[in-house]
Amino acid sequence: MPDLLGAAEYQGPTPAYVYDIAAVRAACDQLRAQLPAPSDLYYSLKANPHPAVVSALHARGCRAEISSVGELEAALAANVPPQNILFSGPGKRDCDLDAALTAGVRDFSLDSAHAARQLNAAAQRNETTARFLLRVNTEVAAPGAGLAMTGLPSPFGADVAAIEADPAAFTKQSHACFEGLHLYLATNLSDEDALVEQFTVAIDTAERVQRLLDAPLRTLDLGGGFGAPYAHKGRLPFFPTMADRLARKLDTAFPSWRLGQPAVAFESGRYLAATCGRLYTRVLDVKQAHGQRVVVLDTGIHHLGGMSGLRRIPAIRPQLHRHGTTQETPEQTPTMVCGPLCTPLDTWARSTPMAEVAPGDILSVPNVGAYGLHASLVLFLGHPLPAEVVVDGPTHVDSSQLHVHRTAVTSPV
Repeated sequence: MPDLLGAAEYQGPTPAYVYDIAAVRAACDQLRAQLPAPSDLYYSLKANPHPAVVSALHARGCRAEISSVGELEAALAANVPPQNILFSGPGKRDCDLDAALTAGVRDFSLDSAHAARQLNAAAQRNETTARFLLRVNTEVAAPGAGLAMTGLPSPFGADVAAIEADPAAFTKQSHACFEGLHLYLATNLSDEDALVEQFTVAIDTAERVQRLLDAPLRTLDLGGGFGAPYAHKGRLPFFPTMADRLARKLDTAFPSWRLGQPAVAFESGRYLAATCGRLYTRVLDVKQAHGQRVVVLDTGIHHLGGMSGLRRIPAIRPQLHRHGTTQETPEQTPTMVCGPLCTPLDTWARSTPMAEVAPGDILSVPNVGAYGLHASLVLFLGHPLPAEVVVDGPTHVDSSQLHVHRTAVTSPV
């Protein structure tokens, strides 16, 4: 898989996220080769909605999975056709549905009977017909999941018991047509057996819910949850037997799936985007405090790992790399690594081994193409947004050739 340029070669503005589009394409090809065929693949924009990333994945045949009007705008800006967009997520507002329908989106994922009635009213109001996948909250949680999405009280999906109690609520809408099922059980799984087990639970649940609804499934979205390294060196995991194991399971549950009845789909954000991104930062200060070395950077929790919902506060302890040293194994000293924010919470590590650095040195954090800038506290304390730089596989890029993009932060509607 392509490797990004090292910090010794990067001399552009900092802090900066650099996205290597060659790594995006390689990750997409690698994941597709491990999925049962035929199947569709959605890119979840929540991982990284940068237009270059979205556009590269669309060119590779990925559809877009969005969960906000902002992500809708990002997908359209990347030239994803509205018919290739799935609008998911719980708690959609009427204005969100109207905006999506006006833009030409017709495919939605819904989590309740109320959401089905709401979409039906919106489609009627916009004089069109919409399609929806019913997201299901399974009766058991996914085994081995670090962050379970279903199998527990959750905003995601309708309980099987609720579907059984009133199946007509999901299949008898006049302007919102039932298209199929959506099951997403867990996230960030790197163990192949755990992934196969969660997809097995999803397929078994889909088979049962289809019987309850007594309606054909045109689409079966099995979700994703494919793990990836985050803020540390590492490669994307391989799942060498997953495709065959899932194909055999689908053959039993849905014998015509290879003919597209139903069409099987998967989703990924993290796996597709993680390894494309590296965060570059400059050292602002180095000092001793109470007998410990303290390094202050020009980035911190407001740019990486500051989102409490990701359970990465106060410290994610990212690996920092300083390239170009003449020593193979430079001497390392326990170091407190901090950002520039005026709060003691802006700390990546309390005491981590680190080689000597000086103010002005450029360091880098690998594998932050997913859930980096776009999952951070960028408004906290009003520091400037980091630059976003796009390259396409070169080993060296002169700063004069860099295309710098700064994501706009807009107020909610």
